[in-house]
Amino acid sequence: MKHSLIKNKKIAIIGGGPVGLTTARILQINGADVTVYERDLNAQARTSGGTLDIHLDSGQKAIEKAALMGEFYKYARPTGEKMTDLHGNITSTEMPDEENAYTRPEIDRNDLRKIMLENLNEHTVVWNSHLTHMEKTGAQYHLEFKNGTTAISDFVIVANGGRSNARKLVTDLEPQLSGTYIIQGEIADPDRDYPEFKPKYGNGNVMAMGEQKMFYTHTLRDGSVHFGVSFKADENWISNNGIDFEDLTAVRVFLNETFKNWSDDYKKFFNAATDFSGLPLRLFSLEDSWKEHSNITLVGDAAHLMPPFAGEGVNMGLFDTYHLTENLTNGKFATIDDAIKDYEEKMFGYALGAQHMTKKMEDLLHSDISSEDILNSRFEV
Repeated sequence: MKHSLIKNKKIAIIGGGPVGLTTARILQINGADVTVYERDLNAQARTSGGTLDIHLDSGQKAIEKAALMGEFYKYARPTGEKMTDLHGNITSTEMPDEENAYTRPEIDRNDLRKIMLENLNEHTVVWNSHLTHMEKTGAQYHLEFKNGTTAISDFVIVANGGRSNARKLVTDLEPQLSGTYIIQGEIADPDRDYPEFKPKYGNGNVMAMGEQKMFYTHTLRDGSVHFGVSFKADENWISNNGIDFEDLTAVRVFLNETFKNWSDDYKKFFNAATDFSGLPLRLFSLEDSWKEHSNITLVGDAAHLMPPFAGEGVNMGLFDTYHLTENLTNGKFATIDDAIKDYEEKMFGYALGAQHMTKKMEDLLHSDISSEDILNSRFEV
């Protein structure tokens, strides 16, 4: 009979994103007493953003370990990608063939969250739980939340993103600006507000590069479109160019001026958008080791935040889940700390490699080389 590290342990997961929820699901089906603390008000809070491409050799391993591949296939879909130039011309089309249809399928963020939530025990997720303070007393962690509640845990898995306030118990390092700024927009009804888009570009992803800028779109399962633009922006630009994203007119003026040399095809996105958001992109590098810690670890963006330009962020987070839960349940380790140490050694290797690849893509996508050259480079970095 193998030794169970999670038996009779109260496990707290901080953060109810894809990584935190998948971790909870795997531990729960292995008999763990696990609670997820999520800052969102309730399960109906919409997760903004585009689709996620979940890779066969990393992210899907965790979903398979969670015994939810059947549910995943109900929502995931093979998705093509068109490359375009500044004039809106389609320069290349990449479509997954039958053999590779589910090597990197796309799934909406909300759908992935829905799958996990529907397959957790009732009351696993405690909503409206914004962590404000956590400290270790003896062998246990004491957690305090903004709503005035508290909790005690024997083992903590920190999965609350790149700006995590719980990371400091594992490392004093902080994320650094990557040098790129992204502005995202949503078009709820593109058939009405931008009827020319889908007949020309279809329902797949669209990507364009030029003038050291990038433009992309994702079409969600309900037909709505998420788009984004990114450009180089140092700390001085960020501090000197505040944008009020509640002022749609001001955002459109800024984008139209920034992309003034680009086709009207792109400007129609700006004018049709019903919602904007923006943020400087950050990197939490794994170049430096973490300080000593016990019965606590980091997963996902909390562990290795990286910009989205290689599509590795969520996949590396789910890969964390796969390795960490395997170590906690396979009976090969004497203590939780032994399991954590082995997981972190593996994670520092594969996630650092993903960060290096992401940095190369970030530089390529915001350079002056052609779309065709960038498409080829995506398979060489």
